[in-house]
Amino acid sequence: MNDLKGKVAVVTGASKGIGAAIAKSLSAAGARVVVNYSSSREGADRIVADIKGNGGEAIAVKGDVAKAADVQRLFGETEKTFHALDVLVNNAGVYKFEPLEEITEDEFHREFNINVLGTILATKEAVKHFGPNGGSIINISSIASAGEAQAAIYSGTKGAVDAITRALAAELGPRKIRVNAIAPGVVDTEGTRSGGIMGSDFEKQAVEGTPLGRFGQPDDIARIAVFLASDDSAWLTGERLTASGGYR
Repeated sequence: MNDLKGKVAVVTGASKGIGAAIAKSLSAAGARVVVNYSSSREGADRIVADIKGNGGEAIAVKGDVAKAADVQRLFGETEKTFHALDVLVNNAGVYKFEPLEEITEDEFHREFNINVLGTILATKEAVKHFGPNGGSIINISSIASAGEAQAAIYSGTKGAVDAITRALAAELGPRKIRVNAIAPGVVDTEGTRSGGIMGSDFEKQAVEGTPLGRFGQPDDIARIAVFLASDDSAWLTGERLTASGGYR
């Protein structure tokens, strides 16, 4: 199942990590994919080359999701190349773990601009391009939305994503546009490695607290995204699917 043949998907922040895995998995299921990136052109080109090497169709489009002009250009390039839009994955996101005493205004605005405003701007533009059959919007949340120590800003942004998911599902449902969220647990990505999580005491504690006994992999999240993009999930909207191996 999960046949996405003929569909067009935009994945924000898709040059690495979870976004890259989602882009490749959507392509493997038959979708034509737009790989959005903000700075890593090399990474985006690598994902596009991988997709094309496996017989898929993809383009890379640079754009900062926190800037309306960039978002408009992203969807303009999508329309110009593929003449349609069926799926949007709001994956672009940033985080920084720090205690309350070290929080700055700049960091607050950086995370909320990309994680929250970016989700809204991309969704606002996407709905202009969905056809009469509607579409599927997939927001990447986090189990941190429940609140994590030394992550007040990041937790706040993901809590906002959860609320936005429910609000827009109610608002866009009459237009046949479904809006759902995936809330990953700790996933082994470039970010968790560069951030020192892998190999740390936190990693050991997290794995011990995960019933399935391991960290998540990007493909674990990508498979759920393919399901939410497909007609197999046609009766789901406004949902938040936790993907953490049982870790809470």
